Amino acid sequence: MLAKRLTDIIVSTVALVPASPILLIAAAAIKLDSSGPVIFKQRRIGLNGQIFEIYKFRTMAAGTPDLATDQMLKMPSPITRVGHMLRKTSIDELPQLFNVLSGQMSLVGPRPALYNQTELTDKRQSCGVLKFPPGITGWAQVNGRDDLPDDVKVELDKWYCENWSYWLDWKIIALTVKTIFSSRGTY
Repeated sequence: MLAKRLTDIIVSTVALVPASPILLIAAAAIKLDSSGPVIFKQRRIGLNGQIFEIYKFRTMAAGTPDLATDQMLKMPSPITRVGHMLRKTSIDELPQLFNVLSGQMSLVGPRPALYNQTELTDKRQSCGVLKFPPGITGWAQVNGRDDLPDDVKVELDKWYCENWSYWLDWKIIALTVKTIFSSRGTY
């Protein structure tokens, strides 16, 4: 786990350098496209069930309620024009590199659930998933993202936690790049 944390610090620090122009362009595009803050903060469940604030670029209209993606599909889309592009390219996730630097997240781990997804959090707790730091990407993300039902995500997250290795993290990072270019499972 020490190697995992050191890798998180080094990779996120190094990644922020080439990502800086992208971060600035995305921030300007969000500001020009819609009113509201550029950075969206949301309470999520982290390591050992602790609540933390995740950072993302805002992709929805300001004031959109905190709902899981599958619940959002049942209502008129609150996603902004720029938000669609940010989500399809996963650029909206880049501010989470600051969550990684602060130690609230890891580059790879189970995606953190919303604070109000109690059923999902309970399932993860019973499987030991919450004993791992949440990640920007994870085994469930490279195997279907939001196309997967919660039970399948939990099983994939459990498998990751039981089979974690330093090299598995690098495999997931490589698969994440492929997944981003496919836009599969993004909404």
